[in-house]
Amino acid sequence: MNLIEQRGGSKVRMAIKERFTVTELCALRNDLIQGGMIDSREAAELLQVFLAGRGYGVSQTDAIDAAGRVEMAGCSLPVLERELEGLALVM
Repeated sequence: MNLIEQRGGSKVRMAIKERFTVTELCALRNDLIQGGMIDSREAAELLQVFLAGRGYGVSQTDAIDAAGRVEMAGCSLPVLERELEGLALVM
C-alpha cells in the first residue's frame, strides 16, 4: 500500500509496510480454495483465525461479509488482501 502526501505542491510517495506477506496470503487463499468456500461462515472463521494468529481482532459479522466478497472475486489475492486489511482490528 502506498500513500501520497502533498509537500509544497509536489507529491511524495510513502511506502507503508504491508501487513501480510504474499506467502501468507497464498497459504490462506489455498486453504479457502481447498475448503471450497462452500460455507461463508467457515470461510469467515478461516479469516478470523488467520488474523487472530497475527494479533488482530475481527468482527464476526464483518468477516462473513468479507468472505462473501472474496468468494465473489474468485478468491483473488488483491481482493483477499484488501478485505483482510479492512477487517484487521489492532488489539
